[in-house]
Amino acid sequence: MPFTTFDLERSQSVWEQKVDINLTESGVHPIRLDELLGGDADMRKRLMSCEINYPHVNGNPALRENIAALYEGANIENVLVTVGAAEANNIIMETLMQPGDELASLSPTYKQVWGIAQNHGNLVRPFRLLSAEGWALDIDELNRQVTDKTRIIAIVNPNNPTGHIMTEAEMDAVVAAAQRVGAWILADEVYRGAERLREDETPSFFGRYEKVLAVGSMSKAYGLPGLRVGWIVGPAKTVDDIWLRHEYSTISASMLSNLLATFALSAAVRPRLMQRSRNYVRKGFEVLASWLDSQDGLFSYTPPEASAVSFIRYHLDVNSTELMETLCREASVFLGAGDSFGMDHHLRIAFGQEESVLEDAFSRIEKVIQQTSLKR
Repeated sequence: MPFTTFDLERSQSVWEQKVDINLTESGVHPIRLDELLGGDADMRKRLMSCEINYPHVNGNPALRENIAALYEGANIENVLVTVGAAEANNIIMETLMQPGDELASLSPTYKQVWGIAQNHGNLVRPFRLLSAEGWALDIDELNRQVTDKTRIIAIVNPNNPTGHIMTEAEMDAVVAAAQRVGAWILADEVYRGAERLREDETPSFFGRYEKVLAVGSMSKAYGLPGLRVGWIVGPAKTVDDIWLRHEYSTISASMLSNLLATFALSAAVRPRLMQRSRNYVRKGFEVLASWLDSQDGLFSYTPPEASAVSFIRYHLDVNSTELMETLCREASVFLGAGDSFGMDHHLRIAFGQEESVLEDAFSRIEKVIQQTSLKR
């Protein structure tokens, strides 16, 4: 069957090392190791004396305990540590999806799960967030697209690329749709903790329904993408079944990643990382919004409620991939093309950066648009 390319990640592979400013990375600016460790002499000593062996294949117990503490009702048996959320999503799909099964997927969305389903011959039935209604969930379409063949309902909450946080009513609708046909909910929740407008953390789908697999990561809200640590939280028996696929795919995350992620998710350190991320999200969006609003109606948008990205509608007569490539070549600034999310004439712009970096990027973009033949 034809292979579905993961367009967003492919474009990042091609362009991210060729540009001066990369505004496609959807997490906040990565933290330095010395900043993470701070003045913790004991942790520095543990790192230096660490034997670089294999860790526990399913994640060191202390790390799984810290992850379980983030989900009400979870314990260590509910947690599997993976190599990023990417592996988590992949091995969930391998474990649960069978020939003839269907995937119901939110749209727009990060299309990894979508592409995996297509590459295994499974039908994808999308249901939308409505741009004209502030990215509210189209509950009627959700219910139409979930059928007796639906094996998994895939959502990203807070959403990538829009930054929308589902309301309680929207979450209840997803659960009700899953219960109606006995489907699983794959809840990608990697942006929990990166809220822009609220202090409380976005609620998890875990615990709302017995067939939920919640996926998390150190990459987005923690500013630690290079650790390549993600996780799955779900029913213990299903997590154990997924672990079998983990042994085929990666065996384990690294010992150093386990050690650093355990430290980062500790009760003493995690609040500091959350505050750092929210500072980037809140200050960065102010810079982005100020620039967008100064562009004479060139852009329209709904402010994101969480995450370090915003999905922007532009009013130019040019395809989003073409515009993205033009900006890479002529401004050396990389933005995410709306085509990668199934919506042309949009750009995903990451703003979890230092103010000076954002201002430089937007100035470059503005000059290219003014100097080229791009027309509204």
